[in-house]
Amino acid sequence: MFVDQVKIYTKGGDGGNGMVAFRREKYVPKGGPAGGDGGKGADVIFRVDEGLRTLMDFRYKKHFKATRGEHGMSKNQHGRNAEPMVIKVPPGTVVIDDDTKQVVADLTQEGQQAVIARGGRGGRGNTRFATPANPAPELSENGEPGEERYVVLELKVLADVGLVGFPSVGKSTLLSVVSSAKPKIAEYHFTTLVPNLGVVETEDNRSFVMADLPGLIQGAHEGVGLGHQFLRHIERTRVIVHVIDMSSLEGRDPYEDYVTINEELKEYNLRLTERPQIIVANKMDMPQAEENLQIFKEKLEDEHKIFPISAITREGVRELLFEIASALEKTPEFPLYDEEVEQGGHSVLYKFEKEGPDFTITRDPDGAFVLTGEKVEKLFVMTDFSRDESVRRFARQLRGMGIDDALRERGAKDGDIVRLLEYEFEFIE
Repeated sequence: MFVDQVKIYTKGGDGGNGMVAFRREKYVPKGGPAGGDGGKGADVIFRVDEGLRTLMDFRYKKHFKATRGEHGMSKNQHGRNAEPMVIKVPPGTVVIDDDTKQVVADLTQEGQQAVIARGGRGGRGNTRFATPANPAPELSENGEPGEERYVVLELKVLADVGLVGFPSVGKSTLLSVVSSAKPKIAEYHFTTLVPNLGVVETEDNRSFVMADLPGLIQGAHEGVGLGHQFLRHIERTRVIVHVIDMSSLEGRDPYEDYVTINEELKEYNLRLTERPQIIVANKMDMPQAEENLQIFKEKLEDEHKIFPISAITREGVRELLFEIASALEKTPEFPLYDEEVEQGGHSVLYKFEKEGPDFTITRDPDGAFVLTGEKVEKLFVMTDFSRDESVRRFARQLRGMGIDDALRERGAKDGDIVRLLEYEFEFIE
C-alpha cells in the first residue's frame, strides 16, 4: 500500500525541573544554595532514510512524544539532557504545519534532518536566583514545556521525468519497456493507483529517474479522480513527458486531451508550465494513428516537437530517450518553495513571525475573568507553587506584564475569580 499523505502529532520533551537545595557540609559555614538546573527536553527530529519509499509507518503510529530532561539535583548537579527523538522519513517528504499551513521542512537528501518540535529548556535551580539581597533563595523553576504541533507529511516522488496523460494512454507500458520497473498494466482506467518509479539508461550511458504517475482527468486540480495525488508528485519533476493516445480507440480527440491536461497542470500550479514538455504520440502501430497525428499537428499552432512512438513495438523509443536526457541536461531543478534564499550553501527560510500580545483577557458566562496567552501560560507552568517564594515571584511577573492593571480596567474587583488554564485565583487589591 502506498501512503503519500498523513497527519501526525509531535511534542518535544519538557525540560527537567530545577531544584531547591542547600549545602550542609561540616566545615562550610553558611553553605548557601546548591540546587542544580534541569536538563533540556528532547527535540523531535525527522531524518531522511533512502530505504523508505512510503509514509506507511505513520498509518499506525501517529503520536510522537519525546522524553523530558532529567530534574536538577543537589550539590549543583545539572540534570541530564534528553536524547533527541529521531524519526525516519522517505526522501521527498514535505512537512507542513497543520495550523499555519507553512512548510516546516522539505526533506530530499539522504541523512538530511530537521527539528520539527523543540524540547523545552531545563528549569533553573535556586543557585541561579541568589542575590546579595537574598543569598539563600527558596526558589526554583519548573522545566519549560516542549513545543507541540500537528504536522501534515506529504510525499512528493523524487523523479527527474514525469509521464502525464489520460488513463490508458500507455504510460505504464512505456515505463516498463525503458526501465526495469514492473508497473501493473491492464486495459482499464486507473490501473496505476500509485506512482511507479524506474531508472532509465540511454544507449550513450546517460541515466535518469522516470515516474509513471496516476492518470489525470478533467477537474483533477480540484481532486477529481486520482488527480490530486498525481499533481502532488509531478511538482518535483524537471521534464514533463506528455503521452497522448493517437489511436483514438476510446473515441477521444488527441488534441482535446492535450489541451485538457495542460489546463489541469496550469490550474494546479502555474510553475508547472515553466517545465519543458515533450509530446509523445503513442500507439502509432494502430490503424488511424497516422491520420490522427497529421490532424493533431495541424491543430497544434506552436512549434512543438512531437515524438511518434509505439511503446509495444519500441519503435521511436530510443530517439525519445535521447531527447529526454538532453532536455534534463539543460533544465535546472525547480525549487518547490520561493521563500528559500541560498546563503553560503545553506538554505535559509525567512518567515514573518507575527508577534501576538503577551496575554488576552476574556469573561466566562459565570463572570470569571479568563487569562490566556502563550507567554503567561508558560510562566505559570514553569512556576513551582509549592513554595511561597515562587508564588510571590509569579505575582511580581504578572504585575510586570501589566496584567493587574488590565484586569482593573476590565472591571475586576477584590475577590473576583481569575482563571488561567484549569486553575482559579482570587483577585486581591
